[in-house]
Amino acid sequence: MTLLRARTVVRQSPFKPTFQTALLTCASILALSGGVARAADATPAPVADAEGSTAVDSVIVTGVRGARRTVADSPAPVDVIGGEQLLATGKVGLKEVLNTLIPSFNLPGINGGGTSWTVRAITLRGLNGDQALFLVNGKRRHTTSLINNLARVGRGGAPVDLDFIPASAIERIEVLRDGASAQYGSDAIAGVVNIILKDDSEGGSFSYTGGQNYVGDGDTRAATINWGRPLGDKGGFLYLALNWKNNEAANRAAPSRAQYIYQPTVTTVGGVTTVTPDPRDATADRYSWGQSYGPGEEDILAASYNAELPWHDLKLYSSGTLSHRSSKKNTGSFLPNLAPVAGVTAGRPLNRNSLPEVYPDGFNAYRRIFELDFQTSFGARGETAGWAWDLSTTLAQDHAQLDGENTLNATLGPSSPTYFHLSTHEFRQWTNNFDVTREVSGWLKNPLQVSWGLEHRYERFLIEAGDEASYIVGDYVIPAGQPFAGLRPNPGLASYAGTAPEDAGSIHRHSGAAYVDLGTDITDTWYVGIAGRYEKYGKGVGDTASGKLTTRWEFLPGYAVRATVSNGFRAPSLGQTLFATSTNNGSLCPAAPNNVFRGAPCTPGEYLTFPTKVLRTDSAEAKALGAETLKPETSTNYSFGVTAEPVAGLRLTLDAYEIQIDDRIVDTSNLDLSVAQLASRADLAPLLARFPQGLTATYYTNAVSTRTTGVDFVGEYGFDLGGLGRLNLNAAYAFNKTKITKLKATPAVLTAVNPNLVLFDRQKISDLTVGTPREKIIIGAQWSRGDWSASLRNTRYGRYTEAGTSASLDRTFSPKWVTDLDIAWQVRPSTNIAIGANNLFDEHPDKIGIVNADQGTGQFGIFSPFGITGGYYYARLTQSF
Repeated sequence: MTLLRARTVVRQSPFKPTFQTALLTCASILALSGGVARAADATPAPVADAEGSTAVDSVIVTGVRGARRTVADSPAPVDVIGGEQLLATGKVGLKEVLNTLIPSFNLPGINGGGTSWTVRAITLRGLNGDQALFLVNGKRRHTTSLINNLARVGRGGAPVDLDFIPASAIERIEVLRDGASAQYGSDAIAGVVNIILKDDSEGGSFSYTGGQNYVGDGDTRAATINWGRPLGDKGGFLYLALNWKNNEAANRAAPSRAQYIYQPTVTTVGGVTTVTPDPRDATADRYSWGQSYGPGEEDILAASYNAELPWHDLKLYSSGTLSHRSSKKNTGSFLPNLAPVAGVTAGRPLNRNSLPEVYPDGFNAYRRIFELDFQTSFGARGETAGWAWDLSTTLAQDHAQLDGENTLNATLGPSSPTYFHLSTHEFRQWTNNFDVTREVSGWLKNPLQVSWGLEHRYERFLIEAGDEASYIVGDYVIPAGQPFAGLRPNPGLASYAGTAPEDAGSIHRHSGAAYVDLGTDITDTWYVGIAGRYEKYGKGVGDTASGKLTTRWEFLPGYAVRATVSNGFRAPSLGQTLFATSTNNGSLCPAAPNNVFRGAPCTPGEYLTFPTKVLRTDSAEAKALGAETLKPETSTNYSFGVTAEPVAGLRLTLDAYEIQIDDRIVDTSNLDLSVAQLASRADLAPLLARFPQGLTATYYTNAVSTRTTGVDFVGEYGFDLGGLGRLNLNAAYAFNKTKITKLKATPAVLTAVNPNLVLFDRQKISDLTVGTPREKIIIGAQWSRGDWSASLRNTRYGRYTEAGTSASLDRTFSPKWVTDLDIAWQVRPSTNIAIGANNLFDEHPDKIGIVNADQGTGQFGIFSPFGITGGYYYARLTQSF
């Protein structure tokens, strides 16, 4: 089968998609239309409607097969989030929506550099986003092609990019908070998030939302249009959705405290030295140098379809998404170069790469990402000899073009380009499923639900090299009369580097799986389920088997206990196997007499860059530093819970769990290798030839084992207020704690190079264990009366720590309460308007970060689970038709 290869060739394209782009996207969706698996034919109930039904009544299709169950009698904890709840959050991105509504879900505000600001790493139950499985209509969702290689939380992962799924197309989201690898396969260690698309066959709606931060930046505009129509005359449907979101950058940096932005004039008369500032210093925008501290610009156009067509005794179905992203983010600010003058530039980082011929006023370097993403599923469901079967195929691809704008390669001199193509990343996935289920009677008191299935998956990951100018090292020498005259600029682009041909490549693999899932009510109050799965991977990963035992006992009417025990796995991603890249870090040259940088003399106060290299795991260089072939992560999950429905409309659940993961895949500490150390080993000669100043290297490895323990509590209660309307109350609490149970020893070959090197250092341990809040509380109320409704939500984000390279640099941020409010008015039957605020009281993290004096960044840290931009207000108009 030929996979679609989509390539974005735009270089310096406008930031906002053109009207032609929108038409092309819509046309592509219509061309793909044909009809997708609704995961089971379940007819969902709203989470909380005006008549009083709640999530307790919702029929779920996640975590069970065949027989329908409700949230109330589910043997494992499942949260159901309705489409109306998604709308009432005021958020326009699905990641932000889930962070707002799910207590065990966390999303760091910034979380590092690289591409991690675009596809921010999430956590679920304290585990990385790629340790949870995401489904759309029950079909596996593909991951992003962008590796979070410079993230702090979730570093090295390639999670699902939820922002490419139109939120307005979602009927509901089911979140299974339990290990489910035996049922669904790799990645389902922390749980499963199943996104169910709308299946309306008539009507539609248009919605527009606009808002901005309290301080006046970060403007957001979002528009959605949805439309459903019948297919055929036997109950078929086609539902189309188109979402557009545009948000502008926001900056929370303090003003630069650099003594001088521009070169001052220094005169000496009669032994008296006078320093005269450049007149431009008086009007310089000192906030300009902190643009990297906050969210960047982003424009997303996402379309989807969901269709079903009865045909003879079959139901043909299809669904898909097609999305385009254009993003722009400041990834480095460089003040103008100043000539070294005693007493004037003390403490000011100097950068020999800021060529005054190109950027006399300094510059802000921007990373651009243009991304085209699609997924489409086709299938048929039917029944043969009493067995209900489902046969489907799913194609997916994420294609990302990484560019650099407003930067330069100073080693090429003033003729250096200022716009570069850095690299192309592409991930393809083709998944085929055959699922069968039926009830078998006569063996037990109640029918036995028997389900089994087969899966085949093909995956391919590709990295292409960037422009030659983005990675080569020229021979330019800084001329006389300029700072650093006679010296060569440091190699690499300012702020980032392009992918060289030796780091490019592709990798693919096949995997096959078979599973069986059995479940029955042993008695009218006791349910038992058992599942087993065998999966085999190519490319040296090997095979794995997993199982799950589930039980639920209703010991009194409305009161039950439930428990599960399972083992699971997560295969190494192709990105973790193949990915390699080089970036540049910076450091100040120490004052004399210690003015030595990586074994070579340097100018005191000079800002020097040095390369950091992510080595491909199977490369000779990585193996020389102790790298081994990646193997799957394996897990053991235990959970025990209690559910109670003491009165009508009230539901309480409490679930405790433990997740043990062996051989977690992480990247190593920064392995600092000097020229002398590289020269000491013949097998490191290729690195020495490429990096004659030495380098800092990392690679991916199965370095740690962890144990995560936690508790989830959910309470829901809805009741009528008579003439005052209806009130639905909910409360949720999540606690989790991760501990390192085993740490791989630093390889002997690595300590032979440098005995001070550590495979996995304290900062990385802290990021894994305390980098996200251990506690999160959500308390909400939804009120409705006639044409009016309101939603109020208070969220408490617990304490977390941003670790430094030493204990003295650690910063612990205190818990914060964040309040969200949404008020809606049904002006007429087809028109609804709403106003609201997220972070109503303008909360910020503690100001205990280490502020960069020149750029003003760092005062709030970067891990904040509710961001650093403060309060945000919005208005929304929805028109139905």
